[in-house]
Amino acid sequence: MDFTIDDDQKALRELAAEILRGEATQERLREVEHGDERVDLGLWKQLAKANLLGVAIAEAHGGNGMGLSDLCVLLEEIGRTTAPLPAVETLVLGASAIERFGSAEQQQKWLPGVVSGDTLLSASLVEDAGAEVVATADGEGFRLSGRRLLVPNAHVATRVLLPARTDGGLSWFLVDPSGDGVSSTRKEVVNLQIHSDLELSEVPVDAADRLDGDAEAIRRFLADRTRLAACAIQLGTAERALEMTAEYTRERKQFDRPVGSFQAVHTRAGDAYVDLQCMRLSYWRARFLVEQGADATDELEVAKYWAGEAGARVCYAAQHLHGGIGVDTDYPLHRHYLWGTHGTIAGGSPRELLESIGERIAG
Repeated sequence: MDFTIDDDQKALRELAAEILRGEATQERLREVEHGDERVDLGLWKQLAKANLLGVAIAEAHGGNGMGLSDLCVLLEEIGRTTAPLPAVETLVLGASAIERFGSAEQQQKWLPGVVSGDTLLSASLVEDAGAEVVATADGEGFRLSGRRLLVPNAHVATRVLLPARTDGGLSWFLVDPSGDGVSSTRKEVVNLQIHSDLELSEVPVDAADRLDGDAEAIRRFLADRTRLAACAIQLGTAERALEMTAEYTRERKQFDRPVGSFQAVHTRAGDAYVDLQCMRLSYWRARFLVEQGADATDELEVAKYWAGEAGARVCYAAQHLHGGIGVDTDYPLHRHYLWGTHGTIAGGSPRELLESIGERIAG
């Protein structure tokens, strides 16, 4: 494995960082957090103008035709700035699934809009008792009824990709979350963004909005990429939190000495640095295997375990080492703590992942 980034990825990182750090100011983040949508659609359009939304989308649909690693570079920068954007939902879940499993017509219908920033997508992955959708044939289309939980950014999505049970088994459909027969209940999650519970009652869906790929393959594809994206964002979030801590402890003085010179402080920061490197290496390993098309089940669960467990530790240590200012909402670090906490459960909690890994080892 070669973990170095090439010149194109360096340029991508620099461009993404320039736009995100220039636009995602504390004032702007605070404004979005107090708004109804909790999504910075203006910043999303700025990324679209720079053609960053098309990083992993084929040139035939207006994208750059780069790859998954390049998309992860963008996600890391979003994590560093805690910019409230529908990147995972639109680029990782919706667009990637359509490009992999969608028909030529579906790709042409939705992917150019993703690249331009006009089309926002999401996907429903949370499984819970009673949260199932049933699709009944209705002429050449279907009628969908049921319930799906905690769909991220569904309130701004043009379409939501969700599973529904049919006579032939399970299929995935692209559903309009604001269409007839759909009602939603918004819920604020720990990083202040909006997830929605969707209730579907006889919702009409065209046959053209059904993905023809194997339903289980689509589910695994979405689950794998959700975990990888969560690792990328968590790495960026934790990395920036630790950088801010290093800057603060160099400047903050007590007893005429920088607090970073105290043994308890640099020991705690050193432990956080080790955690960060474990996150990075396990995530890089999983990303490499996913991009190669290999079975990365074990590596993704290990990487997501480190992202969740160690990422939360790093962000907590950063907040602790900042003292009182670490919880001040006028200071940017508190967002990294919230994002780090949310990143613990996104894509699977550490406990769930350890149980899964342990079962396979025992088997």
